[in-house]
Amino acid sequence: MQSSLDDLIKLLDLEVIEVNIFRGVSPDESRQRVFGGQVAGQALIAAARTVDDKSRHVHSLHAYFLRPGDPTVPILYEVDRIRDGKSFTTRRVIAIQHGKAIFNLQASFQIHETGLDYHIAMPTGLPDPESLPDFVERMTPYKEQMGEWFDRPRPIDLRYIDSDPISRKKVKSPGQKLWMRADGKLPDDPVLHACIVTYASDMSLLDTTLLPHGRSWTESGIQMASLDHVMWFHRPFRADDWLLYDQLAISTSNARGIATGSIFSRTGELVVTVVQEGLTRLVD
Repeated sequence: MQSSLDDLIKLLDLEVIEVNIFRGVSPDESRQRVFGGQVAGQALIAAARTVDDKSRHVHSLHAYFLRPGDPTVPILYEVDRIRDGKSFTTRRVIAIQHGKAIFNLQASFQIHETGLDYHIAMPTGLPDPESLPDFVERMTPYKEQMGEWFDRPRPIDLRYIDSDPISRKKVKSPGQKLWMRADGKLPDDPVLHACIVTYASDMSLLDTTLLPHGRSWTESGIQMASLDHVMWFHRPFRADDWLLYDQLAISTSNARGIATGSIFSRTGELVVTVVQEGLTRLVD
């Protein structure tokens, strides 16, 4: 699936329009709205492009999804160079379509520093990712039910450990675990690896908020959309190596759900922490 991954890399390679202004496009797919991970990944690319000191790597981002993105028109990304300090660089990015902000992101970049080192332990006793079915193997029984969504290119290889989103309906659980990686080989660019994981982090986390209720995003009668997304990047990693995404539902109330995800390298290091809140509205 290297070709699908190459398409994703191209998708994240923004066009420079003017100083601090970039333009991104969406894939030619029949989507009602732009995938949130795409906007977040492109916005992070835009922010990183304005950081002159390339030894500074992103350590956190905080983002809000404001309006649904229109997949039929380009997205403009306007970067505000808020601060360039001795150790940290801060950028704010606004994504614009049809003259309105659809998304904003604030990202912070830091030089490498040595110091204390600790992280929570990765769950143990899990199956190897190679022993688990890939998307096609796992979801083939539901091919007709999924329609054209089944055949879409998938640059991210997701392998569910607990079971797939369709077969686990009515099974209540506090969270889920899955292995993920970019499905191919990536260049040795830490910014790109961070953006690929940002893209992938939005693919399953909000679904976790439904699991304590035994519900699934595949059901009718549930309206879901990302509202805000936060990530902290702790340690270096490669997005084309297997990463464990350990997800836990935190709360659902007032038609919103929030979940946290801990991303570990295969060797057990905590490399990224993610928190996402989204709409989990019950509709008739």
